[in-house]
Amino acid sequence: MHRKEKNVVLTIFLTLAIIFTFSSCEKLKVSKLKANHHFAQANHFFTENQYRNAIQAYEAALSYNPDLVEAYRFLGESYKNMFKPGDNSPVNMEKASKALEALNKALEIEPNNKDIIYSLGDMLDKLRDFEEAEKLYLRIIELEPTNMDNYYVIAEFYKRYSGEREELGEKAEQMYYRRIEADPENTQGYAYLAQFYSDQINSAEKPALMFDKANDLYVKITILDPENFTAWYSIGVNRSSKAFRLQNILPLDERKGLAEESRKALLKAVEIEPNEPYPYVYMRILLINVYTNVYPERKGRYEEEAKVWGERYEEAIKKQAERRRLEEELRRSER
Repeated sequence: MHRKEKNVVLTIFLTLAIIFTFSSCEKLKVSKLKANHHFAQANHFFTENQYRNAIQAYEAALSYNPDLVEAYRFLGESYKNMFKPGDNSPVNMEKASKALEALNKALEIEPNNKDIIYSLGDMLDKLRDFEEAEKLYLRIIELEPTNMDNYYVIAEFYKRYSGEREELGEKAEQMYYRRIEADPENTQGYAYLAQFYSDQINSAEKPALMFDKANDLYVKITILDPENFTAWYSIGVNRSSKAFRLQNILPLDERKGLAEESRKALLKAVEIEPNEPYPYVYMRILLINVYTNVYPERKGRYEEEAKVWGERYEEAIKKQAERRRLEEELRRSER
């Protein structure tokens, strides 16, 4: 073939290639536009809790753009929201299967996406697949070792299973401590761990130890933040509850000490937030349930004092209700 003929053939080939490439690009653009349209519709349905409609729209979006990772993710979320934990019927388990399929596909596309990993772990958790869920949650910590919230998520995960396996309670405790270690100046970490110990009191072999562990953490919060109302109020509740609930176990002198610690903490809470009603009512409870028992010779005095604190509680409740009413009226007037 002569050079001239070769050039003609090459020119024709390139021309056709350009035409086909242009046509393919146009088709690709149109497909992506359609995918985005259905994806937007799906997101609207999802936010309105219309999960069946959302599923149809996400599947339509994926038919036009199979690489749309967020569509897979929220398709899985939609099925997950329709799934009912504990229901092993074929229809319900099919939803679980669809959720796992979509979330695994999303993870295949973006294997280091923390949100997808968490969502898949959550779905496995709902299915009570502890081992596989644990792997995913621990993977999140590997990806973000300095993110405090990750430790809290995993601690709560272990906590949910601690009633079935004792060692998981220890794992939960370790995760709460790791959260604190990630940011030791952040009071929230101490509050989470304190709540964890408080939740263990009813089932613990040594409830007094759980009371004290929780209280030590609340005290730590007051050191970091001396004006922390919640911490002072929690100390008041903790010390009073220990004295009352363990009254048949603890010696009298210890219960007297706990009563005084509770009183001081509640007074501090009132000083910080005088309009908050709950310290008033708990002071009343402290006087009736604890002080009248540890000081029976002063029972009448403490009962009278309890009435005063009860009245202050009622006043605080009324003022709180009035503030809420005025705030609501203000919001309506601004609309």
